[in-house]
Amino acid sequence: MQRKFFGTLYNTYQFFALYANVDGFSFSETYIPVNERPEIDRWILSALHSLIKNVTENLDNYEPTLAFRSVEEFLDEYLSNWYVRLNRRRFWKGEYEQDKITAYQTLYECLETLVRLMAPLSPFFSDAIFRNLNAVTKRFEVESVHHSDFPVANESYIDLSLEERMKLAQDTSSLILSLRKKENIIVRQPLQKVLIPVLNPEMQAQFEKVEDLIKSETNIKEVEYITDAHGIIHKKIKADFKSLGKRLGGKMKKAADLIGQFSQDDISALEKNGVFKLDIDQEIIEITPADVIITAEDIPGWSVTSNGNLTVALDITLTDTLKNEGTARMFVNRVQNIRKEYKFDLTDRIFVDILDNGTFVPILENFGDYIRAEILADKLSLVSELLNGTEIEINGIILKVHVKKTS
Repeated sequence: MQRKFFGTLYNTYQFFALYANVDGFSFSETYIPVNERPEIDRWILSALHSLIKNVTENLDNYEPTLAFRSVEEFLDEYLSNWYVRLNRRRFWKGEYEQDKITAYQTLYECLETLVRLMAPLSPFFSDAIFRNLNAVTKRFEVESVHHSDFPVANESYIDLSLEERMKLAQDTSSLILSLRKKENIIVRQPLQKVLIPVLNPEMQAQFEKVEDLIKSETNIKEVEYITDAHGIIHKKIKADFKSLGKRLGGKMKKAADLIGQFSQDDISALEKNGVFKLDIDQEIIEITPADVIITAEDIPGWSVTSNGNLTVALDITLTDTLKNEGTARMFVNRVQNIRKEYKFDLTDRIFVDILDNGTFVPILENFGDYIRAEILADKLSLVSELLNGTEIEINGIILKVHVKKTS
């Protein structure tokens, strides 16, 4: 718990404090209405106020374990591993204008509310962070988190449809990233396309609203939706004995045999309708997706996986253009590591010299502007001789680079 929960919360707080101090954020600007904030901000605030409702209801029912497990889930799955990670650039790039101020206000509200929710369970840790936050913003005229009121959910902030589609984006991204891991293709390497079968127009509409997030999170250039996966994606199904056994007892074996004979149309009907009826000894048994395990088979040039009614097929073909872009992204990562090693400030501009070994010319020609913008380089040069420098490795190739601050 110290590492997974308290460590995560403190790291999230430190991330906020680092950039807030750089920009001088103190929550002194006019409060930006929630309906004017980007969708990602509206989503995390919706999830936050749904969390307040959940915690309050469970505490009122004397269920503190359920209450604080939901706090842990929010911090880990929503705030730290999704909101902060997807929005890092908003904090460290760009001018101190509305979008950045909005990000600060949103993350601040999440941190401040979380420590107030946690205060009954972790009184000292919560109070320490609350005091640090409130010392700058003075949003509360109290000296301790325990003198503030317990949070109350604002129903106008809660958008269940938005929470649903963001969960869809998270689950889809998780499946795509699992395929990357399976195929040993790192996330910095762009891929061209992912196919996603959709069960109905409503599902596709939800996907389209979070498509850019999925592409950004998984480094995919295109998302294509297919309404009929037959002939493209082949699925297999088998009974989940643990789930069905509790309900069917002695009829379990017959049900498993029938499920094993499902056609592709039967599997599709189960996924779309959420139920499939079996006739076992003249008794109608309803099978749901929770009663079965559905898997998808790979097809040539693609890697396929599924979870419940969600399936993705990832194009794993790497063209030369995609490979070069991947090299550019990895080069950015290596130079950023050098910046950290040299303890450069976040805003320091740099010059970069690269010892020309013949492999980096097409990278620089096609992705030079991207590299310069990412590493804050005023100049990026290929040189034929380099006396001082640092060796970096990219895809088995050794490059020598020299990084120095712009005077």
